[in-house]
Amino acid sequence: MNRRSFVKWLLAGIALVAASGSVFMRKLMDGGTPPLNAAEAPTPEAAQPSASPTSSPAPAAPVEKGKLLATVFLLSDIHMIDSQPVVDKVHTALKDLTSLKETSDAIVLGGDLTTYARELDYKLLRTTFNQYKLPPLYGNMGNHEYYDIWLTKEGAWSTETVPNGKTDKGARDRFQKFMGMDKPYADAWVNGVHLIMVSQEAYVQEKPDVQEGAWYSDEQLAWLEETLKPHADGSPALIFIHQPLPAIGSEGGNHRLIRATEFRRLLLPYPNLFVFSGHTHQDLNLPNRYTKESFHWFMNASVTRTRGELSQGLLIQVYEGAVDIRGREFSKKEWIAAADWSIPLA
Repeated sequence: MNRRSFVKWLLAGIALVAASGSVFMRKLMDGGTPPLNAAEAPTPEAAQPSASPTSSPAPAAPVEKGKLLATVFLLSDIHMIDSQPVVDKVHTALKDLTSLKETSDAIVLGGDLTTYARELDYKLLRTTFNQYKLPPLYGNMGNHEYYDIWLTKEGAWSTETVPNGKTDKGARDRFQKFMGMDKPYADAWVNGVHLIMVSQEAYVQEKPDVQEGAWYSDEQLAWLEETLKPHADGSPALIFIHQPLPAIGSEGGNHRLIRATEFRRLLLPYPNLFVFSGHTHQDLNLPNRYTKESFHWFMNASVTRTRGELSQGLLIQVYEGAVDIRGREFSKKEWIAAADWSIPLA
């Protein structure tokens, strides 16, 4: 199959799922968010974390935490768009977050910051953020950071004319401008705690075969290998991805981290790495939100699209001897009992 034929096949498949009949057209005409598309449709593969013999373990003894070093809030899949229900959910989350006694030293935006990643979407998100006193913001790219290619210049969804005069490079440039980054990936130290933001670097305009998966370049993986070296001393690091990992021993594809074998190899020497993904929009009350591999992997929910009309995020607190992770239900201003972990450092 040549490139042109593949693109036509890919677009036909996405259009079939995304359209969902007249419901899609009504949503689009109303200016709201389209129904679930190929990037978000719940599938058996996307619904579960990788297989692991130690999924969701609980510490057997009380954890000796020591001094609190840093508090980070993870907001995944905000999907900002000029739709009042979406804007209201973002305000509810930010009001709740800024009212907590657990003051955040940083906020990480875990991919899919907006639905279409247009300039106007980023402007709306920035305007909303500016209404609150927030700590420094960090972020990475998800698949929706590239979704402007599906829209015509009039803002209509069109698979027939994709990429509609847009490019993946343009998407990266807009994200980097919004975040103040010179590359799609970056790292930062917050009170001595290392945050590592890994990003999807291409979408179907440049690499049709990636579909909705997260493709990382050789350059980014080499950067990640170098960035991890300070943790040879056993110090913890927080690593933020967007799409979840595939099963252990396999490479990812659609909706997954594609170069998973290399990613896992790079993390293997370090005992205290904490990986956080988003993308699936699944309720933190569900089981298997935490998986123990050579690293600790947590699957976050969504601020505006958690299934069941919920609105959720993760609070991460790094101590001298442990890392605590707690799920928050913003709509109820409550902690989620099923998403409460305290992991002792090795």
